[in-house]
Amino acid sequence: MIPFQFVTAFLLIFMGIYAFLYKRNLIKLILALNIIDCGIHLLLISLGYRLENGVLPTAPIYTGYETLKGTPMVGPIPQALVLTSIVIGVCVLALAMALTINAYRHYGSLDINKLRRLRG
Repeated sequence: MIPFQFVTAFLLIFMGIYAFLYKRNLIKLILALNIIDCGIHLLLISLGYRLENGVLPTAPIYTGYETLKGTPMVGPIPQALVLTSIVIGVCVLALAMALTINAYRHYGSLDINKLRRLRG
């Protein structure tokens, strides 16, 4: 059986791809990219949790891990990569929103079909 978090991650990714392909508003496109990004983050974090001997692993930030000898721990590398990706995603989101605001001020529209026609 497929765990719930994998289904949710792929659902988020496919919803974001659908919105990115079929929506024409710049803000909706930016939100679609953010939804895809969130789905990928959930997928990467979910891949870090592996069942070992039927026991769920504990997070490496757990303070009393010295008392849990022999229990599996979650790999910290996927968590570090996702944290870095979240920071980069927020920066890209802020830049895209700033460019969208400038496009709206300059052209008066957020529809990408109208903005394409303005290209001389």
